[in-house]
Amino acid sequence: MVDKLFSDSRLAALYDLYCPWDARGDFTFYLPPVMSARSVLDVGCGTGALLRRAREDGHTGRLCGLDPAVGMLEVAGARPDIEWILGDLAAVPGWDREFDLVVMTGHAFQVFLGDDELRVALTAIAAALTDEGSFVFETRNPLVREWEDWHLRYSGEVVDSTGAVVHCACEVDAPVQGDLVSFTHTYTSPGWDRPQQSRSTLRFLSPNALSGFLADAGMVVAEQFGDWDRSPLSDTSPEIITVARRRR
Repeated sequence: MVDKLFSDSRLAALYDLYCPWDARGDFTFYLPPVMSARSVLDVGCGTGALLRRAREDGHTGRLCGLDPAVGMLEVAGARPDIEWILGDLAAVPGWDREFDLVVMTGHAFQVFLGDDELRVALTAIAAALTDEGSFVFETRNPLVREWEDWHLRYSGEVVDSTGAVVHCACEVDAPVQGDLVSFTHTYTSPGWDRPQQSRSTLRFLSPNALSGFLADAGMVVAEQFGDWDRSPLSDTSPEIITVARRRR
């Protein structure tokens, strides 16, 4: 389900203010493979920051962003030389070996909460890959229990495009149930009539579980890293960064 917050382009634009390029290690990791791929699909592209940067840096091939949030794509659409598609992997027409690279950044992979939902998405991604293509994505390592400090990490203030100060307070539901973590972001600003609230749930899967779901979709893990510096995956790694390819 699409969070109603991101149906409003003004509110969707807050995402890039709270998660600026320079503060994101994931974009530094993803941009080189994007630049070297002839055709790229960004699933859950949000405001399209990664693809927009790739085009600005000289990418001349096919760049396609997919997202179910209208507001996000209204922000992304400021760059019309990229394909922007409203929808999700279960609803859009199937792609058949069209992309050399499929990426999911910003921990978007974790929005697939159910086994069936995840299998449908991975099957669509596998079908979209060329025979030599790669699917690159990341999830947070559940062993690190990063959600325990989200109330500090993801709370703060920014100044929006109108000059208004916007405050965000993050609150995680406790206790955490199984591999699902639910949380709320509440946005307030002095000039607003009322607070705006974003509620989300993310799924935290182990490396073994990820490998199993990929195998069910006809893919195998080619590489895995524990952080954006490409360090090896360990129990204390903050990330599970996975490069998967079609099984041969």
